[in-house]
Amino acid sequence: MNRTLKHATVKRYYYESHDQLRQHVADFITAYNFRRRLKTLKGLTPYEHICKCWTKRARNIHT
Repeated sequence: MNRTLKHATVKRYYYESHDQLRQHVADFITAYNFRRRLKTLKGLTPYEHICKCWTKRARNIHT
């Protein structure tokens, strides 16, 4: 993930301030978590995978 983040930010763009970098990193992570479908998660986004795990866990607790 660190390499992915580095290549999507500091390797591609110049930032005039740390605040610009922080904002771009936050935007990238949001997009990654909600839009990027990963093979290791069977085509789910990280957010979808977490929701699936929580739902499964909640069902196991209540049964």
